Amino acid sequence: MEIVKHELNGFILNFLHAAPGRTASSPTLLLLHGTGGDENSLLDLGRMLAPGLAILSPRGKVLENGMPRFFRRLAEGVFDLPDLKLRTHELADLIAAASVAYKFDPAQVIAVGYSNGANIAASMLLDHPGVLSASLLFHPMVPFVPQTLPDLSKTPVFISAGRHDPIVLASETERLVALLQQSGAEVAAHWYSGGHEVSHAEVRDAKAWLQTLLTPFQATS
Repeated sequence: MEIVKHELNGFILNFLHAAPGRTASSPTLLLLHGTGGDENSLLDLGRMLAPGLAILSPRGKVLENGMPRFFRRLAEGVFDLPDLKLRTHELADLIAAASVAYKFDPAQVIAVGYSNGANIAASMLLDHPGVLSASLLFHPMVPFVPQTLPDLSKTPVFISAGRHDPIVLASETERLVALLQQSGAEVAAHWYSGGHEVSHAEVRDAKAWLQTLLTPFQATS
């Protein structure tokens, strides 16, 4: 698949069109990198998880000591909540604009986020329910607690966490799992023995989980 690098709604991004044989309603992966990553960082992961799907991969607009992020933080694990809300709105607007520009179904967008990218994906779930049809969150935290819980009853979520993660405590992961479940999401939480990095086992399990969602969209010969 050819990579198209564009700027849209102020985001620098990559877009990969779906492989031939995919239907017009096939899902698009939204790749959301971690701190210091960019629009290229998760492309290989996206291809491994779902070969042939279209991919939208933006670069976060915020810089922290020269490193791209999707929203500001005040300290490690302490988020700038007004900025998070603004950036979450901007990302939702990007998905809508990109669906027109690249002709994909905006109702079938699956987020794949790591660390900071997983956190803004979780924020999207809580603040813009319905924008993401599903999410795979690698090492996320609770972005914020909404005053009113959204309806996520039709939104499956995969979460992976490291038991020895120095950045995301196990209790933080458990809080997010509980918050999403209270919102009605079907959450598959997977725990691993490692730290904050994404392991081969996580990718394997995430791919297997995702394939169950993609079965109705498989290309036909």
